[in-house]
Amino acid sequence: MMTSNLKVDVVIDDNILAGCIEGNRAAQELLYNFFAPKMFGICLRYSYDYHSAEDLLQDGFVKAFHNLDRFRGDGSFEGWLKRIFINTAIEQYRKNQNKQVNELNDEVYQSATSHDDVLDKLAVDDLLKVIQLLPPGYRTVFNLYVIEGYSHKEIATLLNISDGTSKSQLARAKDYIQNLLRKIK
Repeated sequence: MMTSNLKVDVVIDDNILAGCIEGNRAAQELLYNFFAPKMFGICLRYSYDYHSAEDLLQDGFVKAFHNLDRFRGDGSFEGWLKRIFINTAIEQYRKNQNKQVNELNDEVYQSATSHDDVLDKLAVDDLLKVIQLLPPGYRTVFNLYVIEGYSHKEIATLLNISDGTSKSQLARAKDYIQNLLRKIK
């Protein structure tokens, strides 16, 4: 008898969510297996290496399962879950910041030349590796602004920094990435 390796698409529905809330391990495993790859991608973007991304994934799912009863169904479950992971990454960033917060100059750092088109040509894995090399502040602002689509005002509120600092860190992150890419060439 020949076995099939067909992948079955799983639909996360209210029954699975209810099972997770009730502590049903099979439902929790199903939910985890379905969303872990996407959420791990988020974790990798905010982490400096693979192992810290794994820790962030674990923390995010613990929070998600703990707060699952708070999901009201107003939007997509995936969007709600993604928000938990982004917030978990921001919390991790705050924990790792030094006690002495030195705000960068509020003036936006302007690069002499613009090489944004270089970013468009990178493979996703290469870009992820470059993002992971950014200092934590640059990496967090870059992810929130470029990937997640937050405004500088929203980032400033999330990270307890000024709008100008958010703009400056984004500009410096872009410059940092460009300098890394020049060195690679």
